[in-house]
Amino acid sequence: MDFSPEIITIFMLGGVLVGVLTGFPLAYVIGFLGLVVGLYIWEGGIAQVFYLRMYRLMINYVLLAVPLFVFMGSMLERSGIIERLYEALYVWMGGFRGGLAVVTVVVGTVMAATVGIITASVTLLTLVALPSMIKRGYSKSFAAGACTAGGILGILIPPSIMIVIYGPMAEVSVGKMFFGAFIPGFILSACYVGYIVIRSFIQKDIAPPVPPEQRNVPFVKKTSMLFWSLVPPGILIFSVLGVIFFGIAPPTEAAGCGAFMATLLTLAYRRLTWEVLRDVMTTTMKLSGFIFLVGTMSFAFVGVFLGAGCGEVVTEFILSMPGGKWGAFGIIMIIVFVLGFFIDWIGILFIMVPIITPIFEVLGFHPVWAAIMVCVNLQTSFMTPPFAMGIYICRGAADPSLKVTIADIIRGVIPYVLIVLVVIVLLALFPQLILWLPTMMID
Repeated sequence: MDFSPEIITIFMLGGVLVGVLTGFPLAYVIGFLGLVVGLYIWEGGIAQVFYLRMYRLMINYVLLAVPLFVFMGSMLERSGIIERLYEALYVWMGGFRGGLAVVTVVVGTVMAATVGIITASVTLLTLVALPSMIKRGYSKSFAAGACTAGGILGILIPPSIMIVIYGPMAEVSVGKMFFGAFIPGFILSACYVGYIVIRSFIQKDIAPPVPPEQRNVPFVKKTSMLFWSLVPPGILIFSVLGVIFFGIAPPTEAAGCGAFMATLLTLAYRRLTWEVLRDVMTTTMKLSGFIFLVGTMSFAFVGVFLGAGCGEVVTEFILSMPGGKWGAFGIIMIIVFVLGFFIDWIGILFIMVPIITPIFEVLGFHPVWAAIMVCVNLQTSFMTPPFAMGIYICRGAADPSLKVTIADIIRGVIPYVLIVLVVIVLLALFPQLILWLPTMMID
């Protein structure tokens, strides 16, 4: 039978959606579909196509930063630095309505600039901040929403695993993407804080202030606590992003600096034991292996997809949308947003980036701006069921005695999803919010 590229496109993309919804792991689904369609097109030649595509991905030097950043984040999670920062901010902000939720988002923002792994960020905030808020009368949904949204910032604000993966696939500088993501990430954080403050002021019973006797700490002591809790994250941020910004080292070597510094900080806080090192190494291997498994299968899948002429089908469909280049851009963003309901962000990147990057080029959009817009959009994928990794991480890490349900967390994150969509519009209207810092970098 002779199938047209249009039919093959529907079969491959529809097959991915159906396969994922039936519960099969994404890597197996896309690997199987790529193999079946490849056998139809090239017969025995599919083995060489799979080998070459997988080999090309695995020898990409920049992707070596993935396990290094995973190691850095996992080590920092066990260092105790974030708990000390939360305690310091707690005594400063606890007296305001919604103050603990604001502290949660602020700590999540600092973690994002040091950890970069949302599993670690959401888990740590849920363990540290969620019980503190709920026991002091905070609404369960309001508290859980702050923990989830605050932790998810780690996938956008550098050093971000998402950007490390996106850059090589789109042939865009990872360093420039890092600094392009800074302002959007901080804008999101500021909008989250603004939402918390406004809602706490309107609904006074949703986030009451902490009683004075629970935060009665002398000014000098709490100032000292805050200062010394900010020094270690500052050192780590400079060890990674500082060396990139000033042109001292590229992202891969900077990831090595960060991993080394995180280890030294954990040692300085007397948290580094053989058990901790073993757990960090195990986490690094598991998460990195998962990323590279999905990556290799997706890369092979996309090779078959493009080889069958499906890329041209998608390009023609998007470019035919009304509204010119902004209409086409809007369709891409809608597709990415909808895919986030059903597919993990890693799969979306590996499948979509090779297809949409040439379209962005045809439309005339700046590659760094377009890439960061997609990354901001993917923030929603962690908060939109049925996939919603952030929601399930929060639910799994929450103390059962708190009786926080999935429904509580979903209600809590809906406003944050809307905030992300508003920020996307803002970044489209003012592209320099993304492009200003990359232009300041020393090459």
